[in-house]
Amino acid sequence: MQITLKNFTKSFDGNVVIDRMNLEIRDGEMLALLGPSGCGKSTTLLAISGIHRVNGGQILFGDRDVSNLPSQKRNVGVVFQNYALYPHMNAYENIAFPLQVRGQSKTEIEKAVGQIAALTHIEPYMSRRPGQLSGGQQQRVALARALVRRPDVLLLDEPLANLDAKLRLEMRSEIRRIQQETGITAILVTHDQVEAMSMSDRIAIMDQGEIMQISTPDDMYRNPVNRFIAGFMGNPPIVMVDGRVEGTAFETTSGFRLPLPGRLGGLKHGRPISIGIRPEHFGSTGAHTVAGTISFVEPQGRESHFDVRVGEGVVLRSIQPSRRDVAVGQPVEWPIDIESTLVFDEQGKTL
Repeated sequence: MQITLKNFTKSFDGNVVIDRMNLEIRDGEMLALLGPSGCGKSTTLLAISGIHRVNGGQILFGDRDVSNLPSQKRNVGVVFQNYALYPHMNAYENIAFPLQVRGQSKTEIEKAVGQIAALTHIEPYMSRRPGQLSGGQQQRVALARALVRRPDVLLLDEPLANLDAKLRLEMRSEIRRIQQETGITAILVTHDQVEAMSMSDRIAIMDQGEIMQISTPDDMYRNPVNRFIAGFMGNPPIVMVDGRVEGTAFETTSGFRLPLPGRLGGLKHGRPISIGIRPEHFGSTGAHTVAGTISFVEPQGRESHFDVRVGEGVVLRSIQPSRRDVAVGQPVEWPIDIESTLVFDEQGKTL
């Protein structure tokens, strides 16, 4: 089911939070709405679900305009951050409830619940109430309940926020597996860029009620359209350094200097710019080297994160396979991949 937002507008108490947004979610894809708190991503999701009424524009499911339909007539499945399970019902009863409301027969319900329990791997827990289930098990029950009614679209509002790190990793792959196996169109709301990159086909990154860029996770990471997106994507984050053009080089007021990427020849001398250097592009390969002093080391098991002070007020970050031959205070001279650095103009637009 393709979902289309045409000039979607939403306001609260006269304050417009989303103004004429246009967005298309393709049939069968997982699209992530990614952005900081308050950017409008959950508002968009709740409007698609029918919980929020639109103040302008259209929401289309296929060719059907559902803008003014209540949520129960939209055939959507929603999974919330807090699971929203009925505490007095066991897992089977929670999953079966939407089908009972529809008036389906006991035989039909038993068959449908059994199929979705197998798909979500929760068969052993069907007689337990939510209070007897772990966070991951409750999330699977909530997912099963959303899917059992065979919705046209699955809406996921920060579904992993309440899970610990290990369960988040497990449920990321499980939700993605189920979405791909069912072929359902899905929208994921998250502020976690790792979640968005690992689970979705495309990402729509939002800020202050606007979609800044829509692209595949890899393309958005490699080719962000502005400084905001470059800073939001990546963990550890990109390092931003402000300076100006000096011939064919970049230089800060304190004298830190780097060659500009070859693709940016001809920039006006003295033009204010910023460069962005991702940790994987410093310390491994590159024709140019940068000298500095290790200021921080963060071991991560298979890899280590290093902060290197390379000039007054300039600290670059590096990710490398775990090593013990360097320590805080030690001078180093490491290569940098100049051609992979990102460059931004005064307004933050990628050059």
